[in-house]
Amino acid sequence: MFFEAEDGVLNGVEKSQQTALFSGNGYVTGFDQPEDSLSVKLHAPEEGMYQLWIGYNGPNGDKQSNLSLNGQPFADVKLVPTTGFTELKYGRVKLLEGDNTFTFTTGWGWYDIDYVKIQKVAPKSKHQVKNELVNPNATKEALTLHKFLLDHYGKNILSGQQNLIEALELKAEYGKLPAVVGFDLIEYSPTRVAHGSNSKEVENILQWDELGGITTLAWHWNAPKDLIDSVEQPWYKGFYTEGTTFDIEQALANPDSEDYKMILNDIDVIAIQLKRLQEANIPVLWRPLHEAEGGWFWWGAKGPEPAKKLYRLLYDRLTNVHQLNNLIWIWNSESPEWYPGDDVVDIISIDSYPLAGDYSPINHRYDQLVELVQDRKLVALTENGPIPDPDLLQEYQSDWSWFCTWEGEFINDGIQNNKEHIQQVYNHPYVLTLDELPEYKK
Repeated sequence: MFFEAEDGVLNGVEKSQQTALFSGNGYVTGFDQPEDSLSVKLHAPEEGMYQLWIGYNGPNGDKQSNLSLNGQPFADVKLVPTTGFTELKYGRVKLLEGDNTFTFTTGWGWYDIDYVKIQKVAPKSKHQVKNELVNPNATKEALTLHKFLLDHYGKNILSGQQNLIEALELKAEYGKLPAVVGFDLIEYSPTRVAHGSNSKEVENILQWDELGGITTLAWHWNAPKDLIDSVEQPWYKGFYTEGTTFDIEQALANPDSEDYKMILNDIDVIAIQLKRLQEANIPVLWRPLHEAEGGWFWWGAKGPEPAKKLYRLLYDRLTNVHQLNNLIWIWNSESPEWYPGDDVVDIISIDSYPLAGDYSPINHRYDQLVELVQDRKLVALTENGPIPDPDLLQEYQSDWSWFCTWEGEFINDGIQNNKEHIQQVYNHPYVLTLDELPEYKK
């Protein structure tokens, strides 16, 4: 079933034939105002799951369109740059029998829509993930945690919250604690310590472990050196690309350089904290170099090859030099070009921040991750704004292993996630909370 975009309902946009090789009689362009939209109506012969494809042109860099289905927010469509019209295999959509209306609104704008098509698809087959970790010397606790996650994969999603204080506040507000809490080694970064930073994050993890919870850990790694440290870019923003002139590509290309040695020094410093967790028999869902693909952090600023090389260096040094065997290694990108390899990744993940109140299952990105690792790895939603609706997760078979809502406004403002939604999520039978965890370390 195929629908030409130029035959849809155009609001603030226009039909064009300026760019060649479109289908039909033209395409729709002019998405340059927030309220601009294109609506197309496709007829489904029966209710069920359909594969959605979008023909588009993205001549102006990375873009995103906000997609609604039958009047309800559905998802953010990521449109990668192109040099002409191409077809995006978007993912599965649940359609009603009869007419269904897809509406594209501007989002980031400045792209062209050529057509939309759908095709009925069969239910997904059983997952192929095995209870194996990439580190052959993984601790008993790490293996047991991975097995627990695997046992619930596709049957439940684990609830998660970034920041222990905000996790404890969930208990006070909603009566339950999340199963997973996210922590950050940011303040242990040597260039932050040099400016007076200190951290009790490891102590927080020890406290959380005493409660029986699962730990996931990131590292907003302040650059090893060359912080800009200005009024506009203060030292504490040194993990951002704009906050440092540190060149990861050059550093990795010169192992005898001071820059390379500074990288190793930072890793060694962080290893000290990770060893404290290993000594306490705490398995860690370890997510270094997160969101590298975005380029806004220095470890992703030079593209996929340096980022992958740095990730593999981290794995080698922490695993083989420091003998850290309590880490379950998470890679945080959906792009094949950025994937460092099956031999150093246990779990694949993305971070997702759709529009406030958009509780869609993020199924298109889930499907992309499953395809990337050929269903051989667990898939997790390691950061989120709005929490996906548990009913939609089951309906779409978007089997995220866990979610982890970011701190601050994302859990507290009542807009990203309203209180009724949080209450529903934390009391849903599909969602596991701390009180439903076994003593998985035994």
